[in-house]
Amino acid sequence: MSASYQAVGWNRQKRNYDLVLAATVTGYLTLFVGITLIRDPLATAETTLIRALGTGALVLLTIILTIGPLARFDPRFLPLLYNRRHLGVTMCLLAMGHAGFALFQFHALGNLNPVVSLLTGAANATRPGTFPFEILGLGALMILALMAATSHDFWLATLTAPAWKGLHMMVYLAYGLLVAHVALGSLQETVSPVPALLLGASVAGVLGLHLAAGRRERRRDRALHVPEKVGWIDACGADDIPERRARCIVVAGERVAIYRYDGLVSCVSNVCQHQNGPLSEGRVVDGCITCPWHGYQYLPDSGRSPPPFTERIPTFDVRVEAGRVLVRGTPNPAGTRAEPARIAS
Repeated sequence: MSASYQAVGWNRQKRNYDLVLAATVTGYLTLFVGITLIRDPLATAETTLIRALGTGALVLLTIILTIGPLARFDPRFLPLLYNRRHLGVTMCLLAMGHAGFALFQFHALGNLNPVVSLLTGAANATRPGTFPFEILGLGALMILALMAATSHDFWLATLTAPAWKGLHMMVYLAYGLLVAHVALGSLQETVSPVPALLLGASVAGVLGLHLAAGRRERRRDRALHVPEKVGWIDACGADDIPERRARCIVVAGERVAIYRYDGLVSCVSNVCQHQNGPLSEGRVVDGCITCPWHGYQYLPDSGRSPPPFTERIPTFDVRVEAGRVLVRGTPNPAGTRAEPARIAS
């Protein structure tokens, strides 16, 4: 968490992550260029590099979009989720390199300004083979560049979490534009079925994993649903909640996290205000509920982040009767203190 702008503090884990990422990207570009030049000695180095950077960006974007649903199936993907922004910035740099080299090679050698040439090039939008696919790529690049520029938590705090999240959800629009950019561009010029199959695999993988994760979470919500009785919900036994951990249930169609800590029980919304992380999968660290995705913290009794942070989440009234945890079905406004229930010894 950061209250103001500061350079990223690379700890050992982040440093190793970025070193592996840099080595992988460098290896991919080198391998792509080498294999292409061996298979097609007449290919120019510039064209080969354009293709290497473009495919590298699309591969990274595919990975980025599959990390979220994969983390829902297997928590071992959480470290990738934690550092997903590093992948996003790297992917944007590859896309900018692809666009820069393409703009120079195809639009910088004429009489017009390269950007003007790109926007006014002779193209016919009524046919796939002559569709101005470059415009689709430019639109995607603008979205990706905006996301990369606002990836720091300083911008999340400045724009507010809902606006920041809405902006970064545009990654799906960018992905759609890139798929159309490739389908209406390079795929129109190749006779090999391999690029089309790889693009189809990317789309099928992203859509399939998201749909599968959505179905899994929907089934989980049905299993977690507890009937409401006279405003209070018999959620679970107090002993069913591990110490400093949470039990997740569904209240009025929304997930909530019931935490047990130091002989007390508190209940808060399950949604972290940072990136909608699942708070019920975190734990209490130094007296604060800690999100498993990016470490955002909240006081369990009030749902407020410790100063100087200002994030707030809704709380729920709780009580413990005969060893059972009861939760009031109506949430309190975000940041409202709800008296923790004490577990009888």
